[in-house]
Amino acid sequence: MTHPDPTTHPFEAAEASAAVLAERTGVARHDVAVVLGSGWKPAADRLGEVTAELPVTELGGFPESSVAGHGSTVRSIRNGDRHVLVFMGRVHLYEGHHPNVVAHGVRTAVRAGAGTVVLTNAAGGLRPGMRAGQPVLIADHLNLTGHTPLLGPNDDRLGPRFPDMGDVYTASLRELARTVEPTLEEAVYLGLLGPTYETPAEVAMIGRLGGELVGMSTVLEAIAVAHTGTPLLALSLVTNLAAGLADEVLAHDDVLAVAAASAERMGSLIADLVARLT
Repeated sequence: MTHPDPTTHPFEAAEASAAVLAERTGVARHDVAVVLGSGWKPAADRLGEVTAELPVTELGGFPESSVAGHGSTVRSIRNGDRHVLVFMGRVHLYEGHHPNVVAHGVRTAVRAGAGTVVLTNAAGGLRPGMRAGQPVLIADHLNLTGHTPLLGPNDDRLGPRFPDMGDVYTASLRELARTVEPTLEEAVYLGLLGPTYETPAEVAMIGRLGGELVGMSTVLEAIAVAHTGTPLLALSLVTNLAAGLADEVLAHDDVLAVAAASAERMGSLIADLVARLT
């Protein structure tokens, strides 16, 4: 049977992928979903006991990631009495994918039962005092990708035509995160299309607009999650200062190295958070 196309039939595609996931993992319902960003893969080892792992392409509707630092598998992990669904990477707009393909993972997670979604990414830091290796809670975002996963006819089964975006990054979850790690700061994340890093002039513009973190992911997934009304927590790992704020030449390998050095600690943080979810 042909899998529904997430580009044109996002609900049916997510429903079908969730059904395959339940069959292949033997888990009828996953309670929490986590999407790991660039270099975050070691964090998955801290999240609990892996009970199943399979290529996302076997679920239908998922392309393989073409970006270094992003895996193309999904894990089912037991954390206490909870089942956690962990995407070991993501795909991006700049790889040439439709916004609905970028959002297919989180939509599948919600159809698989996830009552909470956790998004992670690697980001450039703009706010004075930010440092490489620092985890930061996303409190809000600016979507400058020029795209949205809600374009076209609305499917009410996913959510309302005009979803409220006043609390995309759920305030109560950010408060919970600070009970685990009181030093966590909050910031506004600005999403750009990429894949180029920003020019110094663009960084200056981002700062004037109120952006404090900058990256090439997350915002479309966050919109799709908010559309469903599912609580969302998002964490950026500052891997570099944005272009023009330091003398270094930005390179993806350096981003991955910083992320990998902090990923296990971040995994422990997320594991503690999952254990405290009610």
